[in-house]
Amino acid sequence: MKRRTFLKGGAVAGATTLVAAPAIAQSAPEIKWRLTSSFPKSLDTIYGTAQTFAKYVAEATDNKFQIQTFAAGEIVPGLQALDAVSTASVELAQTPLYFYIGKEPALAYATGAPFGMNHRHQESWWHFGGGADLTNEALKPFKAHAILCGNSGTQMGGWFRKEIKTVDDLKGLKFRIAGLGGHVLARLGVVPQQIAGGDVYSALEKGTIDAAEFVGPYDDEKLGFHKVAKYYYFPGWWEGGAMLHMVVNDEKWASLPKHYQAIVNQAGAAAGAWMLEKYDSVNPAALKRLLAGGAELKAFPQPVLEACYNATQDHLNELAAKSDLFKRTKESHDAYMKELLFYTQIAENFYDNYLLSKMRNKS
Repeated sequence: MKRRTFLKGGAVAGATTLVAAPAIAQSAPEIKWRLTSSFPKSLDTIYGTAQTFAKYVAEATDNKFQIQTFAAGEIVPGLQALDAVSTASVELAQTPLYFYIGKEPALAYATGAPFGMNHRHQESWWHFGGGADLTNEALKPFKAHAILCGNSGTQMGGWFRKEIKTVDDLKGLKFRIAGLGGHVLARLGVVPQQIAGGDVYSALEKGTIDAAEFVGPYDDEKLGFHKVAKYYYFPGWWEGGAMLHMVVNDEKWASLPKHYQAIVNQAGAAAGAWMLEKYDSVNPAALKRLLAGGAELKAFPQPVLEACYNATQDHLNELAAKSDLFKRTKESHDAYMKELLFYTQIAENFYDNYLLSKMRNKS
């Protein structure tokens, strides 16, 4: 009797297992996506962030969710990454959204507006100040949304063949620069050129452009700009901190299991932290190498910065007058920046400046 009861119970348990197994398998399906980046493989910081993101997703899903990364030009050129996501040619892209201000000017704030927030303030605005909602409203016509995945920190001002001593030195200057910074400089006589990262060196070497900005010392050294331009300027006032995103096709996103969506979001946050931490790790030594190799480090003169700041305010106000979305995004960004600067002048800024004064005294 006991034996029959045991066998009956075992049969029920076995049946349960047979029913449950497919349900478990269905909740963790094998999925393969393609990711196109706007950057070349030589940049192990930025392109490396895309690879790190894909690695985190694979590890968290026991390799069931595989994302294959492609460098700029392997599927589409770097400046067409959003288009590829919008048409579902790829499922997602790693790209700076200010590349697409010609399609929607408000996307400038998704990466960084001229004289805007630093990386820490930007990411706070993204999560707690409405930045994500405003950006994804701007992306809605493209059937996509953005997941924050990285930041460069405050960038350098770029490499120039000649010194910039006055505002007049900007006139006629052919300058590789992306985003609204190029539009602002055009008001001061610059001829802005938007060129994907992997193509900048050849343009500078051939003299197609007179100057180029990209990110900072580590990436700039890898791209070789110091070999063809001598003067290295700072700061990159057009990018107080450049946010990067994974831009995802909405239909493809909706097809993912909810826990896969959660994993992608968390992988974006983790890979983004990796990116900024790596930049902080490698930029100081790279700058020292560049200076030892003959690069001349220079700050933009104060009158030049003032002219750029004033031109920025004029340009942003004009755009806000033409677009309700741009106006709302600008107002949100500026109000949040004002609040954060009120606090950081008391906390981090005072503390950092005190430590810098001590370091200078010791040297």
